[in-house]
Amino acid sequence: MVERLTHSHDGELAVLLIGMTVNRPWRPDQWLPVARAMPRMITELYANKAAAERGEQEWLGFLGARSLVGGRGPTVVQYWRSAEDIYRYAGDVGREHRPAWKAFYERARRHPDAVGVWHETYAVPAGGHESIYFGTPPMGLGAVTGLVPVRRRGETARERISSRVRPEAEVGPGSEARGR
Repeated sequence: MVERLTHSHDGELAVLLIGMTVNRPWRPDQWLPVARAMPRMITELYANKAAAERGEQEWLGFLGARSLVGGRGPTVVQYWRSAEDIYRYAGDVGREHRPAWKAFYERARRHPDAVGVWHETYAVPAGGHESIYFGTPPMGLGAVTGLVPVRRRGETARERISSRVRPEAEVGPGSEARGR
């Protein structure tokens, strides 16, 4: 039987959607450098997370990411410990983001219509997120924070949205059998 799962994260978090829009596909000289910058940043963030888990570096607060590709360009969904962690990383001159940001704006001044970038940041308070995963590999918040059985948070979306993960000992038997 496939088990219904939910994410294991308690507490606040931030979600960053960031992407690029290819406005002039015939100008790869303008959009390709932008497209190549994001993988370097993601690699840096995952390397920091791994080093922090080994106790070798201070953690930047990056939890994980997922890339999506649409007709006008890619979008990356990133999960962070907080919005402040995002801002701190973005402004750090010693990290990959700041030089890429500067290079983009220099290129955009010369060719303003070739490629666009965008982002949206969501600061999600504790109790402001819920999820369910059924018959799918881990993805999204569940992939970056881990998964627990739905019964440990609540059977319905309404119950899960403001819940905390309960210890297994506090969960009653048979709660997984109620299909909602």
